[in-house]
Amino acid sequence: MPKEKSAAKKGPAADKSPKKATPPATTSLNEPEAASYATKFYTIVLGAAAQRPESHMTPLEKMGMVRIGITKEDLEKLKKKTALDYDRLAKALSVARATLINKRGKEKFSSELSEKIVGLADIYSYGYEVFEEENKFNQWMFRPNTALGGLPPFDLVDNQFGREEVKNLIGRIDYGVYS
Repeated sequence: MPKEKSAAKKGPAADKSPKKATPPATTSLNEPEAASYATKFYTIVLGAAAQRPESHMTPLEKMGMVRIGITKEDLEKLKKKTALDYDRLAKALSVARATLINKRGKEKFSSELSEKIVGLADIYSYGYEVFEEENKFNQWMFRPNTALGGLPPFDLVDNQFGREEVKNLIGRIDYGVYS
């Protein structure tokens, strides 16, 4: 990102317009540049199921979504937003492909599968916010990452601990910590 030019002060009537913070350079070996300051690039991944970006929801709000259940329509919105096909979604959610395909419209998935779907949506929502570009984050998810032992982040999201590790890595990128 280009740096902002500082305005020269001209006595007491200096320019008092707010300045944007210049994000520090990403120090990672293979990370695309990600903003490490507050942004307004928030994305709701599940559509109508989420009232605000999943990455900004409280655990209680996420629990409520899981208890209500995620519908096939919500999954389709996630699929479209993340550019994942059914094979990759089935891998990430640790279910058979048929489990995802056989639901229709407003039919809901089990609470266990709904929880995994919300967890995946949370990662993508946070990633989109940090990277400020959906396509850039979607690509990052499939690139080998040194901080993950050379594995692509997507290879770890099939269980709770892997999702936590990927989310923590995105957080380190967000704060400009070597990752």
